[in-house]
Amino acid sequence: MIMKRILVFFGCLVFALMTLTVYMNIENGKQITSILATITGRSSELSNCSNDNLQIIKIMHAPKSVFFAGEELPLSYFDVRESLERELNQITYSHSLTLLTMRLSGRYFGIIDSILKAQEIPDDFKYLCVAESNLQNAVSPAKATGFWQFLSEVGQYYGLEINDEVDERYNLEKSTLAACKYLKDSYKKYHNWSLAAASYNMGMTNLNKAIENQQTANYYDLMLNPETARYLYRISAYKIIFDNSETYGFYISENEKFNPFSCYEITVNYPINSIADFAKQHNTNYKMIRILNPWLRKSKLTNKAKKSYKIKIPTKNSRYAD
Repeated sequence: MIMKRILVFFGCLVFALMTLTVYMNIENGKQITSILATITGRSSELSNCSNDNLQIIKIMHAPKSVFFAGEELPLSYFDVRESLERELNQITYSHSLTLLTMRLSGRYFGIIDSILKAQEIPDDFKYLCVAESNLQNAVSPAKATGFWQFLSEVGQYYGLEINDEVDERYNLEKSTLAACKYLKDSYKKYHNWSLAAASYNMGMTNLNKAIENQQTANYYDLMLNPETARYLYRISAYKIIFDNSETYGFYISENEKFNPFSCYEITVNYPINSIADFAKQHNTNYKMIRILNPWLRKSKLTNKAKKSYKIKIPTKNSRYAD
């Protein structure tokens, strides 16, 4: 009899605890929903929202006006507005990649901006680099490589050294300069930056054919391959989101962005038989030399022609996080 009463008591206790837990979860859900309703101003729509359905997904609309390199996008055209909003929504909801790219911008935008300015290329073209590679030394299925995604032949045409040991498509400074040279050539041909950007994606030859066949030299009136058709809108969407990050749900402070690498350069005009030994001679290691100089593609630099290369060396304590 005593054992039965004990079992009944514990059964009631367990039931009471379960009931309390459910109640607390419901109340917490109501509190969170209330906070979200206050923030968004959509209390009537959120009043019946459960605790399992708290992420708010809403359409990201285009601003009233958008400019790329000083040229206004014709947002009064339905196809232009819809195309831009497609990219705004895709980038906004690619949370982790967009956040990473924003953090990387703290490390690399300063370098890119200074070269664009010196070469008299509009500042907005740094977002072309973002659209191409998300500020990473990526390699595409077509073997386009680096921040600016140069194919080997085009890279070499614009002055980049590309071989087994050295690939300057991975050199941010040199590849940015090569991209500027390309964009200057393209602008001279088309006389506007929208088509210059389009040609960067599809090539001048293919763009020339499209202009000739369709009898228009307006990017927004051309029927292009799907990738190039989205290209300028994607670049513009990155610009909009980076310039108005909190509007699109990204809360990232300047001190949360990655710092530029702390390093100095030395000029080398001789062979390096072992980059690992070279690193030790400069109080660092192979890994750090490769991180700072990704254009070095092997564990040695033969350099039979005795060319001059600038190799970045990390400063003391530069590897330590702030």
